[in-house]
Amino acid sequence: MKFAHLADCHIGSWRDSKMREVSTQAFIKAIDLCIEKNVDFILIAGDLFNTSLPSIDGLKEAVLKLKELKDKGIAVYIVAGSHDFSPSGKTMLDVLENAGLFINVVKGEVDDKNRLKLKFTVDKKTGAKIVGMLGKKGMLERKYYENLAKENLEEEKGYKIFMFHTALSEFKPKELEKMDSSPLSLLPKGFDYYAGGHPHFVFKTQEKDYGLIAYPGPLFPNNFAELEKLHNGGFYIIEDGKIEWEPITIYNIYSINIDCNQKNPEEIEKEFLKEAEKKEFINTIVTIRLEGTLKSGKPSDINFKEIFNSFYEKEAYFVMKNINKLITKDLEEIKIEQGSVEDVEEALIKEHLGQIRVEGLDIEKESRLTKRLMDSLSIEKEEGEKSADFEKRVKDEVNKLLEIEKVI
Repeated sequence: MKFAHLADCHIGSWRDSKMREVSTQAFIKAIDLCIEKNVDFILIAGDLFNTSLPSIDGLKEAVLKLKELKDKGIAVYIVAGSHDFSPSGKTMLDVLENAGLFINVVKGEVDDKNRLKLKFTVDKKTGAKIVGMLGKKGMLERKYYENLAKENLEEEKGYKIFMFHTALSEFKPKELEKMDSSPLSLLPKGFDYYAGGHPHFVFKTQEKDYGLIAYPGPLFPNNFAELEKLHNGGFYIIEDGKIEWEPITIYNIYSINIDCNQKNPEEIEKEFLKEAEKKEFINTIVTIRLEGTLKSGKPSDINFKEIFNSFYEKEAYFVMKNINKLITKDLEEIKIEQGSVEDVEEALIKEHLGQIRVEGLDIEKESRLTKRLMDSLSIEKEEGEKSADFEKRVKDEVNKLLEIEKVI
């Protein structure tokens, strides 16, 4: 018996269209590899799509590959994940299952003890018995696990696979320690393989009383930090109890980290231009992370257009930046002690006083004006008041305070 275990394909993820295409390309490449490896069936442990109602472009490509699998007699078994599950019940997974492109193995009923009793789906080619649990945002699926009838699942004979889309507390890496999770004990025991999804890390372990538990990670990194850490995605192929991770590389990843402490925008630009001269960037996604406190100037003074162009001229596929931890001395990070809301507001105001020079406005007047502005901007919409009227009321109050005239 040989089967593939995919998870977190997130087809349609990324805002930029060029990056969004990569998630689709990764899925296509993974399916082609499954066909090449002659697997008997494929498991997709949640988040096939990045949303319950995906865009037409990504959907069309996915359907073509699923149809190819169907024509070749390779069955696909799936569970909904936290992204492609919809509380309204309107999800593209139902449409594709009704079209016969895959089988959702989350099937069952509520027994007379008000417990969820899942039913196995049997793979016709191998006889493998597959069952699964869906995933929801915020670990809302935990109630299903707590009400799960396990006896029938654990007593079933034969080769059994349990599919799930949940982080297990015992196996979370340090960087995911804040992620919602459930204990391993909520899963039924005695299965040969546990096909996990949801946490984006590659992991496998053989656990006593359970079996082989595995997370293949995403098919393609789903955000900036994952690109830096993972570089690429992949999936597992399991054959006769042996498991092997198959990497999926669409583009090379080149990450640049610049310490900007005590540097000005011109110095930072020079560092990047030197970095761009080092090599060619053909078929490469370049990630740029800047951190630290600038000696002078502000982040917007950095000529990112020139920096990006220097990489695009070297044939880079895509260049992106992260400047969340890049700050300027003009507005340094504010550190205050905990206290009441009023104390916090007072400390924030004092921390900023005098940083922006306004003619005729001394420190005392600036403090009073700031407090009055905060009060004006915190007014609430009245019962039955239209949004346009509410916005006009707020603007008029602010204009009155600042003694400026409406200029539109």
